Amino acid sequence: MKKEKLKKEKMKVENTVTGENNQNTIKKKRTINGISIWRILAYFIIYSVVGYIIETLYGMITKGVWESRQSFLYGPFCGIYGLGAVIMIICLHKFPRKFNVLFLGGFIVGSIVEYVVSFLGEMLLGVKWWDYSGMPLNINGRICVYFSIFWGFLGIYLIASLNPKVDKIIDWIKSKFKTYKGLKTFVMAVFILLMIDCISTAFAIDFFLVRMIVKNDINVSNKELVIEQYNKIYGNEKLSGFIYKFWGDKKMIKTFPNLKINDKDGNIIYMDSLLDIQPYYLKVHDKNNKNNTEVEEEITGNE
Repeated sequence: MKKEKLKKEKMKVENTVTGENNQNTIKKKRTINGISIWRILAYFIIYSVVGYIIETLYGMITKGVWESRQSFLYGPFCGIYGLGAVIMIICLHKFPRKFNVLFLGGFIVGSIVEYVVSFLGEMLLGVKWWDYSGMPLNINGRICVYFSIFWGFLGIYLIASLNPKVDKIIDWIKSKFKTYKGLKTFVMAVFILLMIDCISTAFAIDFFLVRMIVKNDINVSNKELVIEQYNKIYGNEKLSGFIYKFWGDKKMIKTFPNLKINDKDGNIIYMDSLLDIQPYYLKVHDKNNKNNTEVEEEITGNE
């Protein structure tokens, strides 16, 4: 009897251990470098909003106006900050007090993210989000040493100070959900909405640039293909009606006031300069209230 009892208890312990190992295995499959995918998505959302606030304040200081600095059509998100923060946290969160590692990691990760986002924006959408060509030690105008140093210091502040506070906020939000399933459903819903927003934004920008190029006769390198695309899109009455209703010129300029493209000769053309639409929401002060071209020339040192 005693032997059977001991055998049953041993099997119970083994089953418990096996169950815990299986749970740990499941958890490991749902993490990236020790961070759950749900928390990573929360980081992206939070830091995208923080980036939007930073960019909005920067616009107020440099241009004297309150204008949209969001990456997507709907919602106060500046995606490059969210993406940069997520990659930095994944790569650097295990070195919270090694400031030299954090600086170097922030410098490298931030520069790579900035370059890739700039490259993809130009290759896929034909958009120049920014141009550092007039600044020293730049690479193809996509990144420069000054902003890379900024990313380095940001890496230190992010991992050593800011992100622990953000983790507390995420844990507080998590505590408000009765079950893990409820949190999972909420996060997935937000993720799906963000993906829809992202895809809609890509189409809206493409449609907007196509009609701006054709209507203003901008001499771009692939002009014939653009005209063909314009005829195909705007020749469809239903599609054209939808675009003008939801993604008209005013909506696009108000949401993306700094959209610009390069013509065939390499000249930068701002879309707001081609339309008689006020690109900002509110004038804050007159001292630095300049158009996009003047502000960029002042920042980059171009004459």
